Amino acid sequence: MQAPTIIFASRSNAFDALVNNGSQYNNIELSEAQQFVDVLIERRGALAFIDGALADWRRLILAAKNNAASRRVPICFASDDNLARAEALACGADLALGWAELSSRFSQIVQGLARVADPETRKRLECECRQALPQLARRGLQAFNRGDFYHQHDLFEEQWVKTTGPVRDLYRAILQVGVAYYQIERGNYRGALKMLQRSVQWLHPLPDCCQGVDVEELRRDSYALRAELQRLGPEGLGDLDRRLLKPIRWAPPQRAKT
Repeated sequence: MQAPTIIFASRSNAFDALVNNGSQYNNIELSEAQQFVDVLIERRGALAFIDGALADWRRLILAAKNNAASRRVPICFASDDNLARAEALACGADLALGWAELSSRFSQIVQGLARVADPETRKRLECECRQALPQLARRGLQAFNRGDFYHQHDLFEEQWVKTTGPVRDLYRAILQVGVAYYQIERGNYRGALKMLQRSVQWLHPLPDCCQGVDVEELRRDSYALRAELQRLGPEGLGDLDRRLLKPIRWAPPQRAKT
């Protein structure tokens, strides 16, 4: 399988050490003057890193996430500025990390986010997403939407264990977002943030709609919640607007007309 292409938007070669460590990947370094979105599209970027020192980093994130051809490319923002990281998430970045954490987690991030499924796996996922949501997963979704986030974990975990195809990532993604909600209710800021970060790698490869679940909206809602958590910080968890803990939109897939 072809190595994924990783795009780095940086100033002063800020990502050089990471590029060298990730030499098994097809790396492309950009300066701020180059056309970020065009390169993402033309080179089929699997993951992008943006240096927070760039003057126009907001424009780069927004441009990539507002373009239908590049919005699915995960973006990792790097800065030691807490407020900048929170703003980057609000703009649509999938991860926002300090430089030390990014350096220590670089390989894990690449392996988790820059996964490039082979054509057969993608085809199988699309086929499975057109199927109906299994009854056990429906019960998990009902528990999630009535606020029983502890019980939804058990139901989706059971469904995940029983499933062998790539659609199992749908169940794991919902499970982890639900656990994040549960941790928020318990006042566990770090646990909630950790689960929301983990869910990105499972939400990202899924189609926008899978087994009737509005995955696009779930991505948007969970990313918005993560951005607000980052902005508030641990001390501000009590001020979090609980309306951000949104239910999941679901409707049975429409049967094809005969």
